[in-house]
Amino acid sequence: MSKAPHDHHGLPSEGLVPIRTVSSLTGVNSVTPRAWERRYDLIKPVRTPKGHRLYTMADVDLIHQVMTLLDNGMSIGQVRRVLEAKPAPPEPEGESQLAVSPWLTYQDRLLQAITAFDEQALHALYNEVLSLYPVDIVTSRLIVPLLRELGERWAEGQGSIAEEHFFSVFLRNELGARFHHLNRDRRGPRLLAACLPGEQHEVGLLLFALAALDRDYQVVLLGPNTPLLELPPVVKRTAIHGIVLAGSADHTATVLQQELPALCQAVALPVFVGGRVVSTDRQAITAAGAIPLDSELNAALRGIDAILARR
Repeated sequence: MSKAPHDHHGLPSEGLVPIRTVSSLTGVNSVTPRAWERRYDLIKPVRTPKGHRLYTMADVDLIHQVMTLLDNGMSIGQVRRVLEAKPAPPEPEGESQLAVSPWLTYQDRLLQAITAFDEQALHALYNEVLSLYPVDIVTSRLIVPLLRELGERWAEGQGSIAEEHFFSVFLRNELGARFHHLNRDRRGPRLLAACLPGEQHEVGLLLFALAALDRDYQVVLLGPNTPLLELPPVVKRTAIHGIVLAGSADHTATVLQQELPALCQAVALPVFVGGRVVSTDRQAITAAGAIPLDSELNAALRGIDAILARR
C-alpha cells in the first residue's frame, strides 16, 4: 500500500495521525492495530525517532477494510490472505466448521474453561481474543452466542446455573476493570450510561461502554437498576452530552410510559435506549421521546455519533 510523500527524515510529510486518532476514526482499540502489526505484519505504521507510531489515512482505510472482513466472519489470518490477494489453502475433505470459523473454536475453548471453572484459562483466552479483535465483534461473534449456549445447556439439563453465574461474574469483573483503565484518558463527548429500573444484568451495558471508549467517548457508568429520577441531577452536576439506557428484561408500563417520558422532558439532551427492550417496546420508547438504538454496538454508536454531531 502506498504511503504519503516523505520528507528528509523519512517520514510522510502529510496525513500522519497518532494511534488515538486512529482509534477515534475507526472505533478500534489502540491495542488491536499493535497486535495486528506484531503478529501478522498487517498494519505498518511509521516510527518517529523516539519510536512512536504514526499512521496515514491509507492505514485508516485499511483498518476499515479489515473490520468489514472480520465482521463477515473471517479470522485475522484469513483477512491478511484476502488483502494480499492470496487464495486460502483448500479445506481438507470432511473438515469441520471449526477450522473455518475462529469463533466456534474460541467458543468451544471458552466453554471448556467455564465448565472446568478455570478462571485463569478463561482470563488468558479472553485477553487473547480482545487483543486481536474489536470489542463489538467479539461481543456479537463470541460472547452473545456463548451466553446463549450456556442458557441452552441449562435448559436441556447439560449445564448448570453455576456455570452461567461463574461466567457472568467473570465478565462483569473483566469488563469493569477494562472500563476503569480505559476511561481515564478519553476526551470525546461524555455519555451517562445506566440500566433501566428493574434491570439487574449490566454485562450488555458494560460491553456498550467499552465500545464507546474505543470511539473516544467518556462514559459515566451508573450500572444496574437505576431510578430514572436520579439522572437529571447528575446531568446538572457534570457536562453530559447524551444519556444511554439499557434494558433486556420486561419492564413495567410505569417505566416506559411515565418515568422515561418524564426523564426526556427533564433533560435538554438526547436519551438513547438499547437492549432487547427495543425489539419489544420500540413504539413506547419513541413515544416517550427517547431514541431506540441498533442492537449491533458499532451501528448504535454511529447513530449516537450522528445525533450528537447535529447538536
